[in-house]
Amino acid sequence: MDNLPQVRTERIGSTLLITIDRPGARNAVNAAVAAGIAAALDTLEDASELRAAVLTGAASTFSAGMDLKAALAGESPEVPGRGFGGLTQAATTKPLIAAVEGWALGGGFELALGCDLIVAAEDATFGLPEVTRGLVAAGGGAIRLPKRIPYHLAMELLLTGEPISGQRAGELGIANRVVPAGTAVDTAVKLAERLAAGAPLALAAVKRIARAADGVPEPDAFRAQEWETAALASSADVREGMTAFAERRAPRWQGK
Repeated sequence: MDNLPQVRTERIGSTLLITIDRPGARNAVNAAVAAGIAAALDTLEDASELRAAVLTGAASTFSAGMDLKAALAGESPEVPGRGFGGLTQAATTKPLIAAVEGWALGGGFELALGCDLIVAAEDATFGLPEVTRGLVAAGGGAIRLPKRIPYHLAMELLLTGEPISGQRAGELGIANRVVPAGTAVDTAVKLAERLAAGAPLALAAVKRIARAADGVPEPDAFRAQEWETAALASSADVREGMTAFAERRAPRWQGK
């Protein structure tokens, strides 16, 4: 198994489908998985024809999180500068969508939180059980979850380590879509194609603005936004967007 690719990629239209492929280990993240996800994100960023990515796991399981056996053997599930799984601290410019079936525990949940959108099967299971193992959710869980849902609800999940269903994740606002089991990937790919209707430069700018606004005073956030909008104003895509609207046709984006 260790000699086989542990992360598979497939191009579906303008979407890159990234699949963690360690079903025998419930898609737990070891060094090879982290490197594979990082490489897949490089492919996404470098290919102009790719507009978004969907991250999922093989065999109806998203990821059971960090591979504890590999970690005890000295493997790191992190990529320098990119965080856990090569994703949780990566500064990607294109939209990432997590398609969650089955378990998304610990680092698996954190990989999903590191994406821009989450599609969850209604019977999926999300959880951050790190405290029950003497750890903390250091791959972004303890930082991001209290920003995504009410503080007291986030703290209940972080402090008890108890899991919730995909249905409950949708009720809390963690998941953008809650779908029947077995349909998360298809739904996520369709959502990715919907995002591809937007201008590439504008999508990247939205992501940078959202990151820049995180935890800073509003005046600072608006200053960062002004720089982004000024850069967009002189782009060919802005002119194309206006022209297409006036001509009542679909825009032909160049990413320039």
